[in-house]
Amino acid sequence: MNFLEHIFQHLEGAGDAAVLQEIHGQEFIRASGNELLSLIGQAREFVRSAGLQKGERCALLAPNSIRWAALDLALIAEGVIVVPLYTRQAPVELAGMIRDSGASRICCSSADLRDGLLHVMGDAPSASTFEEIFTGASGGKSPHASLSPSDPVAIIYTSGTSGEPKGVVLNAGNLNHMLSCTNARLDKLMRPRSEPEQVFHYGPFSLAASWILLLSCLSRTSVLSLSTDLTKLGEEMKLANPNYFLNVPLLLERVRRKVEEQIGASGGLIAAIFSRARLAYLRRGTREAKFSGSLWLAIARMLIFPTIRKSLGSRLKALICGSAPLAVETQKFFLMLGVPVLQVYGLTETTAICTMDDPSHIEPGYVGPTIPGLEMKLGENQEILVRGPNVFQGYWNRPEETKRVLSDGWFHTGDQGEVNSSGNWRITGRTKNLIVLNSGHNVAPEPLEEELAGLLPAAQHVVMIGNQRSSLSAILAVAAGAKLTKGEVASAIEKMNLHLPHYKQVRAFHIEESPFTIESGIVTANGKLRRDLIVERFKAQIETMYRKRAS
Repeated sequence: MNFLEHIFQHLEGAGDAAVLQEIHGQEFIRASGNELLSLIGQAREFVRSAGLQKGERCALLAPNSIRWAALDLALIAEGVIVVPLYTRQAPVELAGMIRDSGASRICCSSADLRDGLLHVMGDAPSASTFEEIFTGASGGKSPHASLSPSDPVAIIYTSGTSGEPKGVVLNAGNLNHMLSCTNARLDKLMRPRSEPEQVFHYGPFSLAASWILLLSCLSRTSVLSLSTDLTKLGEEMKLANPNYFLNVPLLLERVRRKVEEQIGASGGLIAAIFSRARLAYLRRGTREAKFSGSLWLAIARMLIFPTIRKSLGSRLKALICGSAPLAVETQKFFLMLGVPVLQVYGLTETTAICTMDDPSHIEPGYVGPTIPGLEMKLGENQEILVRGPNVFQGYWNRPEETKRVLSDGWFHTGDQGEVNSSGNWRITGRTKNLIVLNSGHNVAPEPLEEELAGLLPAAQHVVMIGNQRSSLSAILAVAAGAKLTKGEVASAIEKMNLHLPHYKQVRAFHIEESPFTIESGIVTANGKLRRDLIVERFKAQIETMYRKRAS
């Protein structure tokens, strides 16, 4: 039984029980297993009437919704290759991906999205809205659809942190293996389980990790709550009250900062207890640990931590985090509260996942062991190489790019890492991000950026600069609503430089008062920085930093 047949079978078994729900203000719009199957059948009727054939590509441009899930599964069941796109990307970027994929039809959630895209494209293929797709006959329950493991089911475009986005072709075999792995790990997290899992999600389904979460939830006894308003994320999370949800590090950093700021502002005994307990937790297992620290932790666990946990959700069992490195201090912060943060590492090319934290053995700073059936090893320059049934077969219409990253049966991730004696992996940087100083020294920017950001909570992003320069400099983007002074930055850099070799020391900095955003093009849809664009956009500021340094 392939992954799609398993999902259809599970939806039939769910019957009138809810499986998906959208959050709109204080209300839920729900779909049961039967209702979702009916929508899938309706969408399949449309796909057939539109003349879409097996192997053709169909672009799907819409925010997360019940209908998004129904149309996605309907297209796959009919053998059409789905090209999911992110609605917050610039229309010109979306147009480029659609042209590259050769999509013969575009499906949009609204007329506004359709018209905006067609205005940019000019020579666009046929386009349909959800109103047109889901207004036909009921369609009844969807019959099971057979898929060969080699059948492509999706072309997911990479975020393009450097160069043009590339279409990653994922097939049914990739999904068959990945969903067996995610379900096994979620079973371990949720054991024992007597009621349906409550899951919350806000990331776009056009990203591989979000899509895998959707398919995983539809293949198990879950109710997946979908955010519809990112400006009300906190309220939606409280309303959903989930057991777990998928995060990017940026959100967890914001939650940590908000809690610490609120406690600090309250002052008095509560702030003193929290501060001492946090220090004691960070010192555990070191020579600096003291018996008094255990007492402060015990007091905080009785008086403070339960209140913080309640604010995060009474049913919360774990937070799942991926897409970018998570600061060790942030992971320890949530562990201290009794909320494990399970890290996941992977790429679109590996069907989103290579490693997953084991809920019974979490090591802060590590992203867990490899998933079953996957091999990982280190190649030249500590690059992580992987092979296994979840590795993609190639990029869409890019044979040279495919040949470059798939060599001798191994996928070259471009990520640098290390593995410890427990089999847990740690990601240390990107080979493409290495800064080569004109002295010949190679510097991985990520550890330095993480450390400086940890010293400056008001800095939303820290970016190291210095390729072919004599020294390192930093660009710091201030979080929305926060303030950061030159004195604070200088002090933090001075503190950091004390333990660094000369070539890793930061010699200059620039404070950017506006945060980096997806809309500005500097941050990708999954929270990664477009470093080449940052260097280009802040060229004048970078030149000023080094000119002052030289004078």
